[in-house]
Amino acid sequence: MQETLYVRTTYATGDPAKIESALDALRREAPALLARNPGYRRYGLFADRELGKIQMGSWWESANARSESDRQLRERRAELLAPFADTVTVDDWEAVAFTPAFQVTDDAYMRMGRLEFKPSDAESLVQTFRDMGLPNLEAIDGLEGAVFFIDRAQGRAAVGALLRDRAALLSTRGPQSTVRGESLKKAGVTLRSIEEFQVVLLDGQRA
Repeated sequence: MQETLYVRTTYATGDPAKIESALDALRREAPALLARNPGYRRYGLFADRELGKIQMGSWWESANARSESDRQLRERRAELLAPFADTVTVDDWEAVAFTPAFQVTDDAYMRMGRLEFKPSDAESLVQTFRDMGLPNLEAIDGLEGAVFFIDRAQGRAAVGALLRDRAALLSTRGPQSTVRGESLKKAGVTLRSIEEFQVVLLDGQRA
């Protein structure tokens, strides 16, 4: 069975006119800052420049490594985001099913769907994504990788899909919607939102 990794996501919103300087600072500093901490595995930085949104996530080999790294890095994270961010939300997740490695271009995109479910249904939801959701997503042309994040206690989950380029961003919307509908009906899950971001940086994830 695939190992579970422990993920911290940061979701920041602010003035679109100020986003590029924040992205430049994160590109420049984040990978090295993260790599200094034991248990670091991956980092992804994503942006919606038009609306002024930054989504980023760091992956860790244990919940303890995730917690300790947050203690070490939260002050610098806040400083890097401060010139841009009017709101910042930090969440902890388990990555329980994901594409181990993938190839993407410099024009890659990421689509994120946010879900809610009854906490008692967590295990059946994880199994549905492993058995049905992930294989069907990986079979879509132009979709280079996917991940399922879950917060069992809060009854929240998210599905991230990595898309090869802008053409794939457009061409995969229909096929992914079909997979999403089939999987969520089977699992009895509520979809709360879908967002799309441009990939700014991937560290430790490429094939």
